[in-house]
Amino acid sequence: MTHLPKFSAALLHPRYWLTWLGVGLLWLLVQLPYPILYRLGTSLGRLSLRLMKRRSHIAYRNLELCFPNMDEKTRHDWVVKNFESVGMGLMETGMAWFWSDKRMARWSDSIGVEHIRALEAEKKGILLIGIHFLTLEIGARMFGLHASPGIGVYRPNDNPVIDLVQTWGRMRSNKDMLDRKDLKGMIRALKNGEVIWYAPDHDYGPQGSVFVPLFGVDKAATTSGTYTLARMSKACIVPFVPRRKPGGKGYELVILEPECAPPLDDAETTAAWMNKVIEQCILMAPEQYMWLHRRFKTRPEGTPSRY
Repeated sequence: MTHLPKFSAALLHPRYWLTWLGVGLLWLLVQLPYPILYRLGTSLGRLSLRLMKRRSHIAYRNLELCFPNMDEKTRHDWVVKNFESVGMGLMETGMAWFWSDKRMARWSDSIGVEHIRALEAEKKGILLIGIHFLTLEIGARMFGLHASPGIGVYRPNDNPVIDLVQTWGRMRSNKDMLDRKDLKGMIRALKNGEVIWYAPDHDYGPQGSVFVPLFGVDKAATTSGTYTLARMSKACIVPFVPRRKPGGKGYELVILEPECAPPLDDAETTAAWMNKVIEQCILMAPEQYMWLHRRFKTRPEGTPSRY
């Protein structure tokens, strides 16, 4: 069972004062008009491209692996736009946690909400595939606002103040939160007709993973969790893409068509199918995906690192 963090006097200890100051500054910052936040975020991202040399190398390398035929100029342009999204990701985290529903609704719209309504009417569980876009936090908030509050799956933060604040912020658009290790809790919720947010697109290490293709990489370590959850819960799989509109015009939540009969022959078959869905989602807003993650760090035994 997942136990959500609660405020305690211990969080007021001086060792947490800088964290509280940072949270306060973020709250203050996101009170600015969105066009200003957009300019600040993209400028911060371009600055981070110069400072985060290791992460920029990872982004370049991921694009080389996924799109081997991409020319160097296009790859460079994608990385620059991707780092602009990194800067916006900070702003969007604060917006997701601290903006009012009215302000969020003003700057966002949605497509495909009818898919969620139809499944809810049939009382079907929904395994909501929300991959790691840099708009992840604001995407969850938009889904709760435009579609339906669900149950978020997350990794508790090591800093208890950040853990408390992020849980509070995410509970603005969710009914509950579950630790990503709480598999039984996820299956139980899906069987009860709930919406479970789930991200199967990162490299979570060799345990519980299979090697299947993703873009130009023929053996990408991919979680077998999708197979387990879908097989045991009989839930419908619904991908969604929260993407930033160009030119600082706000956000669009795109909910794709459900798949209530995914291929479940074995973990490899399901993972390969899921990666095709992930590819489709990424290509809807490629510059906003988290290319900074070492997605292909886990390798078959005896093979060299890709980084």
